This record gives sequence, structure tokens and C-alpha cells, in this order.
Amino acid sequence: MAGTMDCSFIRTLINRYCAGEENWVDSRTIYVGHKEPPPGAEAYIPQKYPDNRIVSSKYTFWNFIPKNLFEQFRRIANFYFLIIFLVQLIIDTPTSPVTSGLPLFFVIAVTAVKQGYEDWLRHKADNAMNQYPVQFIQHGKLVRKQSRNLRVGDIVMVNDGETFPCDLIFLSSSREDGTCYVTTASLDGESSHKTYYAVQDTKGFQTEEDIDSLHATVECEQPQPDLYKFVGRIHVYQERNDPIVRSLGSENLLLRGASLKNTEKIFGVAIYTGMETKMALNYQSKSQKRSVVEKSMNVFLVVYLCILISKALINTVLKYVWQSEPFRDEPWFNQKTEAERQRNLFLKAFTDFLAFMVLFNYIIPVSMYVTVEMQKFLGSYFITWDEDMFDEETGEGPVVNTSDLNEELGQVEYIFTDKTGTLTENNMEFIECCIEGNVYVPHVICNGQILPDSGGIDMIDSSPGVSGKEREELFFRALCLCHTVQVKDDVLVDGAKKSPDSSRSCIYISSSPDEVALVEGIQRLGFTYLRLKDSYMELLNRDNDIERYELLETLTFDSVRRRMSVIVKSASGDIYLFCKGADSSIFPRVTEGKVDQIRSRVERNAVEGLRTLCVAYKKLTQEEYNEVCELLHEAKVALQEREKKLAEAYELVETDLTLLGATAVEDRLQDKAADTIEALQKAGIKVWVLTGDKMETAAATCYACKLFRRNTQLLELTTKKIEEQSLHDVLFELSKTVLRCSGSMTRDSFSGLSTDMQDFGLIIDGAALSLIMKPRQPGSSGNYRELFLEICRNCSAVLCCRMAPLQKAQIVKLIKLSKEHPITLAIGDGANDVSMILEAHVGIGVVGKEGRQAARNSDYAIPKFKHLKKMILVHGHFYYIRISELVQYFFYKNVCFIFPQFLYQFFCGFSQQPLYDTAYLTLYNISFTSLPILMYSLMEQHVSSDMLKRDPSLYRDIAKNALLRWRVFIYWTFLGVFDALVFFFGAYLMLENTAMTINGHVFGNWTFGTMVFTVLVFTVTLKLALDTHYWTWINHFVIWGSLIFYIVFSLLWGGIIWPFLNYQRMYFVFIQMLSSGPAWLGIVLLIIVSLLPDILKKVLCRQLWPTATERTQQLKALRS
Repeated sequence: MAGTMDCSFIRTLINRYCAGEENWVDSRTIYVGHKEPPPGAEAYIPQKYPDNRIVSSKYTFWNFIPKNLFEQFRRIANFYFLIIFLVQLIIDTPTSPVTSGLPLFFVIAVTAVKQGYEDWLRHKADNAMNQYPVQFIQHGKLVRKQSRNLRVGDIVMVNDGETFPCDLIFLSSSREDGTCYVTTASLDGESSHKTYYAVQDTKGFQTEEDIDSLHATVECEQPQPDLYKFVGRIHVYQERNDPIVRSLGSENLLLRGASLKNTEKIFGVAIYTGMETKMALNYQSKSQKRSVVEKSMNVFLVVYLCILISKALINTVLKYVWQSEPFRDEPWFNQKTEAERQRNLFLKAFTDFLAFMVLFNYIIPVSMYVTVEMQKFLGSYFITWDEDMFDEETGEGPVVNTSDLNEELGQVEYIFTDKTGTLTENNMEFIECCIEGNVYVPHVICNGQILPDSGGIDMIDSSPGVSGKEREELFFRALCLCHTVQVKDDVLVDGAKKSPDSSRSCIYISSSPDEVALVEGIQRLGFTYLRLKDSYMELLNRDNDIERYELLETLTFDSVRRRMSVIVKSASGDIYLFCKGADSSIFPRVTEGKVDQIRSRVERNAVEGLRTLCVAYKKLTQEEYNEVCELLHEAKVALQEREKKLAEAYELVETDLTLLGATAVEDRLQDKAADTIEALQKAGIKVWVLTGDKMETAAATCYACKLFRRNTQLLELTTKKIEEQSLHDVLFELSKTVLRCSGSMTRDSFSGLSTDMQDFGLIIDGAALSLIMKPRQPGSSGNYRELFLEICRNCSAVLCCRMAPLQKAQIVKLIKLSKEHPITLAIGDGANDVSMILEAHVGIGVVGKEGRQAARNSDYAIPKFKHLKKMILVHGHFYYIRISELVQYFFYKNVCFIFPQFLYQFFCGFSQQPLYDTAYLTLYNISFTSLPILMYSLMEQHVSSDMLKRDPSLYRDIAKNALLRWRVFIYWTFLGVFDALVFFFGAYLMLENTAMTINGHVFGNWTFGTMVFTVLVFTVTLKLALDTHYWTWINHFVIWGSLIFYIVFSLLWGGIIWPFLNYQRMYFVFIQMLSSGPAWLGIVLLIIVSLLPDILKKVLCRQLWPTATERTQQLKALRS
């Protein structure tokens, strides 16, 4: 650790003193159009900026070979084989360096070609981007130059439909109001048009000459990757006056990669170029996630490495025991030279140890890594091609962002899902609003009727009291003005066009579906929002008159405050602050209004599963507004900690409010969401819902989607409960309740599905979670986390409400790191779900209406929540079955391959004599046995996909890494050892003292080795054929084709004199072996004997202890 700190300290010093002070400046200053500020202005430190070249490639022509080789040899298996290869070159080893060099070279070459080709494509794309022509202003004229030559400070012109060449501060546009429409599809996948705003004081500079005369400097933060955050300020210098200072935010920053739409042209100044643009800073890949299978594979590899070293040690020791007899060490026909006699004994022993390591090194399968990579890469296309997972409505299909985790989908134990947009459609419908205890339902009011079941609810009739009428209209105006909705259709409303029906042609756009639903709902109640023009918001009232309000300030929404406000000035000069937000964030700030009536209505709506918002207002005097304005301006132009200062300012402004009323909006459940959750629970997966919504709303949704059932006993761990009792008492009470019921029976067989046993559901809120997650104080009793986890383990479903985005990730981490280390999956659709998606073992993004941040940061993206069922229960199941067989089979076939070589040493005086020919050693893993297992690992379906969907409980058969447990691994290893004993001793007993040919010829050692190898190739290939349940023509082709290729190769290898070989010890060996009848019989018998134990084990286990999957297979066989 100390070493690391020293290195970073030294690097810091070098950067500081060699790279110059500019790296130490927190902000950067840009001279717009490279014009220096007038004399007397603040002096700035000149900084160096990169040019506008984008480099997404990893390699150059010169560093490709060394860099690629370095990366490949960082893999432990490749490095191991390189060492073995070097040992073969340096010392006199029994096998040729070709035997390990060729497979290694093949693996390295294939990977290098693939990576080189991918990088060449990146180079090509980079060049196209860097040479793209860009128009910029020079001396009042438009000049064209290549994108890569653009510099920070250049004023750039971008036309409609073009892409922004770098990150620009938006100065002016062809639109009078200084706005432009932009799509950011290539950055975050959102195809909707977003509105950006030019700097207020530069939006009038609309020609090349005007913009060239602009004198301004921009101060902003140094580049950082967050696409949605930007902090800066602009100083606009005017003749002899003090400069005007304006704040700059993300709404003024046009990002590289985004495109200009529906706007003729814009002018902007370049502030971040090349690799400093936000798009380039987002190139960095996410942290690498590794699957359980990969971890098991590495453990097995270490076990086999230990077996290899122990084999080499045993043989080295036995060699020297054997040679302790002088006539064995130095027989009369092989006398040693003087130099050999003088050699150091330890050096000789070490050389022999290395030689044995080389001889047995094939037990470590180098080609397994390549096969696994290919299997994952090619296998991932099955998700992409799945037509069942394609959504007709959106035209979207599933996306695989990483293929490394395919098999992890078959191991999921916990699913954490967001609610809004994931379980629900995020398609809001305005249901009702409540103003001072009076309820309004849009269509009912419009028709002048009263709700049929309005018992106890006082509906406002056509003639309410004066103050009531005023409050009602104030509420409607508040909803018409307090939002960030844009009107897509730029309809000019003149005297002739004032009917509400005609204005209904307006299409509202917003980043939040709630806001659109509210504006449309209020439109049905008689108030229509028309547009925002030149900082004036226009709305049409019930009398068809246009009202104009000047928009003075917008206090934007954020997930911490959970509210937003606007400050507007009416035509009569009154200044209002309108605020809308979640009830928990509005009620504490209210000082007057009918709080109790509105609160009871909000709670009633929440129980019905409706999303509720409260609306409040405050009237400001001019003096109060001036104070507020100054406070906000100071926070807005701050370069450091702007968000914190703004949050503090908002807290001060949004106080002493008068409550007007509340709204209720319905968000319907997604199609088949309940069905999907039910299936996942049957599969033994625990589903948790993590949401920012109110407890009542979220609980209603959980009942609707069958997460909670009628007989579920709900346990609450909420702030309200903790206020009544201490956290310690609440937790102990809950744990007693849960453990009392589960004590008599084990909860492993997922109790949520049985009716006779009590089923628990836990509800926890964000504040309670914060208390549980708090680090323990010295001297405090009990570990709350452990107690909380114990309660959660015994609940069939958990609902976490009022969660901040970071708390979602904390929950996932808590479960992930608990003592069982379960595999977790997080699924969400919004930016607030990204942290939990990145935290979970597998992250899935739903391509939703809240943008595509979740889909971009996930491992897999799906169009709808219902597709999760097939993804996990079918694809996940198949991937796990396939890859676990691949891993076990690779180790098995290599034990079969190398164990006879070990046994052979006992019969050749431990002289390191190879049993197999060099060609067989080299091609065994590359050609003879590679394709059948690759095709099996892509095609195998031990049960049909329909059956897996119909019976989710089959998923339990593979839970907790069932097919790669030690028991299964040891079985495969012993099966390999048994088969190797059969091959070796079967062939040995047949050939011992027996003439195998008609003319009495006795077979030699190469025939013996070839016979063992022939039985080996046929046995391991037929073992795979026995394991295959799903036969296609491809399987038939590769299995029987591999066996035919082996025979054809052997006939050619031994049947022709090859001019490039110095010696040909296999000449005619294979042909001679096949000319012997007993050899044929021996081969067939040995293959049958080798396969027999596995067949018997399968038959007995299926009859006596069948798994659910095997019972399903038997049923299918009976039906067919």
C-alpha cells in the first residue's frame, strides 16, 4: 500500500513541475473568438488545450504487437504456456517445442487478429470523424476547416441536421427566442427533441459579423464525464460598462455527438475539444464484472496446476529412485560422457522436473479459454435474435452490452427492481385533483356532473364562494405555470384562435411523463398552457382569454428535494412562487391551507396506487423577490460547489407556503408484470422492489403485481414505527415474529407459494435504512445490519420505498456481500437506477421513457419488464447448462489425454518418453475434440424452452452453481482417471506378449500410443454425444465429422512420406494397426468399457434420485 502511495505522490510531483501549473487550475477561462478582454479586466492564467482529434482506438501501427502481446500474456493461462514453450526451447525436453508453441501461437494469433480488426475499424471511424468539415468564424467570415483543427475559443456555426463537432456554449440561434432543438440519441439514446437556451445577452448576435464583434470570456469547470452536469459563467463586455455576468448550466451546453434539429443554424463557442469532450470522457468502459463460472474455472485451474506439479514431482523422485541402481542409470550400451557425470545433481533434477512439467502440461487446457470466449460471444446473439423479446410497439429488441455474464443469468437469487417505468408503464393519466378538500375529476367537471360515489366529498358546484373560486383558479394557474413542459407545435395563438379545442392540437414534451399528464389534465379542466416565449408563459383561461406571466426564476426539480418551483410575475405586477412536489417535501414547508383535508385525500389516493403531488404557493413583495433573486444569482454563478449552494438557496426560498391542493395521477402496470414476478418467485428467486415513491402507492402496486399476496403478513420498518419505538426494539420484534413462524419449518422451499405457511412481506423506507446502515457507535449493542438481513432472508418479498438512488445501490451491496454471497440482478429504466445496475452482479436496463441512461450502463437491455422472464428462466438456464458442461468436459478430456502419459512413465524407466506422436499432442485440443464441444455449448437444450417457461421451478435445479460444485467436479475428474486407466491398461494387456497381425508382427510403442489415442478420441467424443439431448444437423456434422477427420488425418500423416519432416516415426503405423482384426475388436471393447460407468450412473440416478429436470425429460419422452 505504501508503495502505491509513494508512486502516486511522485507522479503528482512530476505532473506539477513538468507539465506546468495549468493542471492545477480548477476552472478554465476561454476567450470567445480568441479576443482578449479589455485592459483592467481580471488577469487569467493561459492554459493549453488539446486539439479536436478523437482517438477511440487502443493501438497504433507501431505499438500493436508489443501492447497486444503484453495484454494477452497478462492472462495467467497464456503466460503459463509461454513459460512451458520457453522451457522446451531452452532445455532438452521429451516433446518438441511445436507441441505447446503451435496451440499457443494459434490462440494468440486468433485473438490478435480479432482485436486488430476491431481496432482498425475504430481508426477508420476516428479518421472519418476527425476529417469532417466544420464551419467557424474568422474575421467576420465563415471559414471551413477539418474538425481535428478546431481549437478551444473558436466560434463555430452548425446547421440544421448537423452534429456538434465539440462541446459548445450556445451563443445564438436563428430562432428569435434564442432556443434550439437537439437530439442526443448518440449520447444517451434519447430520441426526443430537447430544448437548449442561448446566453441571454448574446442571443441577438445572429449574423457572422455580429458574432465576430462579441467580446466575452467564459469561465467553467475543467472537463468531467457527467453528461447532465455543467457549471460555468460568462462575462459579456460592453463599451465602457462593467461586464454582465451570467450563469451557465447544462441547458446552455451543446454536447459533441448531439444533433441540431428544427433550427436553421446556431453559433457556439468551443469550450471542450477532442478527448476532453463529455462524449470522449464517457468512452471509458465500466468496471469488469466476473461470473461465478469464471471464478469456478480459475479455482479448478489451480487444482489442476497442483495435480500437474505433483505428477512432475512424483515422476522426478521415482526417476532418481529407479536410477539408483548403477546398471539402470548407466547401462553398458549407453555410457555417460565425463561432462554428464560432472553435472550438478540438483540442476539435473530440476531440469528433469521441468521436462516432466512439459510432458504433462496438456492437463491445463489452453484452448478452453478461446472456446469459452467464442461460446460467450456467439451465444450472446441468441438473446439479440430472440423474436419473443422484440417489442412491436417501440420497435426495440434486446441489447447485449457484455457477453461475459451470459451464464450468470442462470444463477440469479435476488432481483432488485425499480417500480416506475419498470413494473409500471410510466404512462401517466390524470385522475383527479383536490383543492382545499374539494375533489375535481376532469371529465365530470367538464360535463357539470357530480361523481356518483362522492359521499362526504364536497364537490364545487357552478357558484362557489369568492375565495374558493380564487383558490381554485390559483391552483389551476399554478399547475399551468409550475413545470418544464415544452410545446412541440409552435402554434401562434391570435385573436381568431382562442378556443380550447383548437389549442388542444398542442403536443406537450417533457422529460417527466408526470408533468405532461398534469398539464393535459388541467387542460381538460379549462386552463390550457400555450407556450413559453421571450421569458413569458402564456395560458388560456376558462373565459378563452390569454394570460401572460413573466417567468422570473425556475427552481429545478431534483431527487433529493423532490419538488420544483417557479417564480412568476402576473400582468398586474403580482409576484408568485408556485411550488409542487411530493407530499413529504411540501407538508413540512406549509404554514397555512387546509392541510388535514388534503392530507387525508392524498393518503386515500396513495392506498389506491395513485401517484400524488401537492401544490403550494407564496406571494412575494418586490423587496422579497429582490432578496431571493440576489441569493439565487450568487449560487448560480458560483464555480465551486454550485449544486450545494443552489440547494441551500432553494431551501431558504421554499418556505412559509400556503397549501392549495393535491393531484392524483395513475401509472398503469406493465403488461404481464404480475405474471413475470410470479414465475420468478416460483423459480426460487426473491424479488425486491426499490422505489422513490410513497409507501402506500408502492404497496398498492406490489399487491397489483402479485409481489404481496392476500395472505402476506406485512411487516413495517418505517420512520413512523421507529418514532414510536427505538430501532433496536422494532428490529427485535420483527425478527421474533419472523423466526417464530420459520423455526418449525425450513424456508428453503420457497414459502411464498405455500398456503399453509405464514408468508411475510417487509416494507422499509429510506430513512429507516439510513439508520440501519449507520456505522456502529463504540459501545452500542447489536449489529443492526445482521438482524435486518436475518429478517429479509425470511421474507418472501421486500419493498423499499422513499429510496434515494445511492440507497438503492447500498441495499444491493448489502445483500451481495452478506454471508451467503447470493447472485444479484438489478433492473431499472431511469438515471436514478444506474448506481444499483452497476453495483449488482448483473445489471439490466429497461429501454424506458426516462431516457436510456440505464440501458447504456447495463450489461443487458430489454424493451419491457415481461421479457425478464424468458431472459432468466430460458436463456440464463441454457447458458449456464452449456458453459458448465463445457468447463467440466474440457478438464475431463484433458485428464483422459494426459493420465495415460503419466502411467506410461512407469513402463519406460521415467525417461520422459512421450506416449503420443507430436502431431497428436498438438492437434488433440485444436482439431480433434474442439468443435463438438463448441457446438454443444451453443446448441444444447436439455429441456425445451417452452417447458422452462411453463415450469419455472426447473430453474432451482441449477441454482447456487449446482453443476460446478466440488462433488460434480470430482466425479468428472475420477471419470477421466477411470477412462484413462481403461485406455492404457486395456491396450497394454492386449499388446503384451501378443502378435496382433496375421504374419506374427509385434506392435511397437508408437502403435501402442496410437491405439490409446484412438480409443481416447472416440470415447471423449461419444461421451459428449451421450450428453447431447438436442440434436441438430450441425451437432451430427461436427461430432461424426471430427471422428472422420481424425481417421483421415491419421491415414495421411502416416501414409505419405512428408519431405519437411526430419524423421517420420508414424510412417504406416496407423494403417498397420487398422489391418489387425484384434486391434479393431480391442478399440471397440475399450470404448464400450470406458463409457459404461457413466451410462450406468445416469440410468441409476434417473431411476432412484431424479431431478425435476430429469422428470420433465422422462415425461416428454413418454409423451413422444
